[in-house]
Amino acid sequence: MLTIRMVEERLAKSHQRGLIPGACHTYVGEEAIATGVCAHLHEADAVFSTHRGHGHALAKGMEPRQLMAELYGRETGCSRGRGGSMHLFAPEIGMMGTSGIVGPCILQATGAGYSSLIMKTGNVGVAFFGDGAANNGAFHEGLNMATIWKLPVLFVCENNQFATEVPFSSVAGNPSVAARGAAYGIASFEVDGNDVLAVEAAAGEAVKRARNGEGPTLIECKTYRTRAHAEGMGDFTYRTREDVERWKAQCPIARLKKHLLDQKLATDAELNAIEQEVATLTESAHEFAEKSAYPTAESATTHVYAAPRSGPLRDVPASSASTRELTFMKATLEALTEEMAHNPKIFVMGEGIGVRGGNFATTSGLFAIHGPERLRDTPICERGFVGLAGGAAMTGTRPVVDFMFADFVLDSVGEIINQIAKMQYMSSGRLKMPVLMRGCIGIGHNAATHHSGSYYSMYAHFPGLRVVVPSSPRDAKGLLKTALTCDDPVLFLEHRELMTVKGPVPEEEYFIDFGQAAIVREGSDITVVALALMVHKTLTACETLAKEGINVELIDPRTVAPLDVDTIIQSVAKTGRILIVDEDFAHCGISAEIAAQLADRGFDELDAPIRRLNGKPSPTPYSPTLEAAVVPNVESIAQAIRELCAE
Repeated sequence: MLTIRMVEERLAKSHQRGLIPGACHTYVGEEAIATGVCAHLHEADAVFSTHRGHGHALAKGMEPRQLMAELYGRETGCSRGRGGSMHLFAPEIGMMGTSGIVGPCILQATGAGYSSLIMKTGNVGVAFFGDGAANNGAFHEGLNMATIWKLPVLFVCENNQFATEVPFSSVAGNPSVAARGAAYGIASFEVDGNDVLAVEAAAGEAVKRARNGEGPTLIECKTYRTRAHAEGMGDFTYRTREDVERWKAQCPIARLKKHLLDQKLATDAELNAIEQEVATLTESAHEFAEKSAYPTAESATTHVYAAPRSGPLRDVPASSASTRELTFMKATLEALTEEMAHNPKIFVMGEGIGVRGGNFATTSGLFAIHGPERLRDTPICERGFVGLAGGAAMTGTRPVVDFMFADFVLDSVGEIINQIAKMQYMSSGRLKMPVLMRGCIGIGHNAATHHSGSYYSMYAHFPGLRVVVPSSPRDAKGLLKTALTCDDPVLFLEHRELMTVKGPVPEEEYFIDFGQAAIVREGSDITVVALALMVHKTLTACETLAKEGINVELIDPRTVAPLDVDTIIQSVAKTGRILIVDEDFAHCGISAEIAAQLADRGFDELDAPIRRLNGKPSPTPYSPTLEAAVVPNVESIAQAIRELCAE
């Protein structure tokens, strides 16, 4: 507790001096909670925290100099200068990260508990969060999942009375966080968060329960931060000086010191010696941090993606004689079946993917082989199980999230973009994020607007994500095999209208690398780039156009992140013309990105303007006549090609 207090007070001074270029959220007054809980944790136990995480990091074993250097923005910091006060990573000691966004730590700790369940390690996941997070959807979804699957997780609510500057009492219909545990069937306790012995006792019981397979525990620790929400912020517009002073009198360090002296467990001299030792350590850490170098500019974009794995099994040549006809769905099921047999750390989560086998038979037959832990039917809580998947990936397993339709996963977009996509980068490559998220996209079957979205352009915008959109059974299997063996998070998006399409699939094992476009059809007059279902519609159009003397070269990017622009440019160098056919909207879409890159890198190869044919910019309607009106068809593709060839 003294280490946390003295380091925080030193950081407050450093903030005033300008040594900390960003925010500084101190833990002063709450030291008993992190100390009491972490006293029971092993190095392999995983801690996830929120923006006020300095105390949790230090209690878990982080060296003060690493913490200080991080806040000073130095290369020697725990996150190599990438995180600052709100993003602290030290996975080597089980400090899996803190987040500037309230709530994700609850889901990630639940994921760590799921990894422990899968790998039978006996490790515990711990989430530290404030009272504000108790009103967040992640709280409900995380506690519910942890309870129904009896996961080894501690949910530690540090109720410091205010979420930033909003009193908890004014935003909570039930002001007791601990009392909410009963609604989930979860063991829960309310303790004096400024009494380290009380916290230590409650945490000890909770950790014991978790390791014995008795499930999660919710501990509400009543406490108070005695400094401002963040250094430099005003502090007495929403609370009074008298309140702060009253809580300072309940200082957890002073209370323990009094207890030790009253019980004759220590002498003044012994306690003074400890204080001097910690003071020396703190000053040494400050000097180290201040003298440390800043990260180099060259490192600013490293670790966005994992280093590619090398292996002897790569893409099988298209001329392979060892093929059989499989549907798109059967090809992906074969890939998943092979990899689940090979890697016991793979598990699948989704609604109806267990005994039922998935809405599109994506997991058919696998439940009978692997059982409910590896084929886990979930509640309808997309944010919850995607966030869980992130925490599971961070702690050693390989989750597959089957979200049925791509529209549904939008409920979890914050977990995907703010957490999963950024973890490798923020941890300087020390955390891998092998999360595979798959589901159906595309217009068809009169599914209307909540079952027809594509979204690949949106996800492709964000660094850290791989986005795969296959069009054939062969490509689907090879790309899914790669997705199940790479260390990056992957969005694997499958067009609903292709699920029953048949095609040749090699019998031998094979992988298809991301970022390699396929030349579906060679030609000389015009290049057409198309994705998913549009590949098939364009092929049909090509048959008609060939009779008219128009020879089309058709390129399927297969992945939109990474995007193989080189193959497209090489094709345009041959044909001089390009049409981009995309079912999705034109505005800010993948067709716009391809057009921009061609204008930048391949302008001299063009003999005519770049043209695009896109779906109409509207939500997807239900009626067959309306649905047909908003998506390109074979005739509109053929006509667009004719017109461009005439220019």
